[in-house]
Amino acid sequence: MILIALGSNLAGPAGPPAAQLDAALAALAARGVVVERRSRWWRSVAWPDPADPPFVNGVARIRTGLAPASLLAELHAVEALLGRRRERTNAPRSIDLDLLDHDGLVATGSEGGPALPHPRLAARGFVLLPLHEVAPEWRHPVSGMGIAALIAALPSQDGLEPLDRQPE
Repeated sequence: MILIALGSNLAGPAGPPAAQLDAALAALAARGVVVERRSRWWRSVAWPDPADPPFVNGVARIRTGLAPASLLAELHAVEALLGRRRERTNAPRSIDLDLLDHDGLVATGSEGGPALPHPRLAARGFVLLPLHEVAPEWRHPVSGMGIAALIAALPSQDGLEPLDRQPE
């Protein structure tokens, strides 16, 4: 199972944040990445500065023959297409695409590829709640914890709310 996280808190070429996320999935599909399922879009408070515009987040379960490094390169290409500028860490952004898990692979990222699973996914409610919608059976490849246990371990889910109905 391959999982990606999507987020945006600024408008971009496709429009407001939710439209940016839809455009990202369409751009990935045009590049041969099959989107098997996506979560609802969720609104979350910006981090680390809650004064920044709120984020719209989601998770998609995808299928591709691309290796993790090649998939990450495609994600970055779609980010560039949708106006992503990497000016400073945690700055507001028009699009953010993260590779969360690639078929349970565990990698440090020290050899140029991505760190897998994503190093901070277990602490992020804005990732875990949408991930639960697309892969309720998912288990963290390192800790072995199931998604429900990871959600229960979150300190808080304040400021996190679904924006739409779950897609079919």
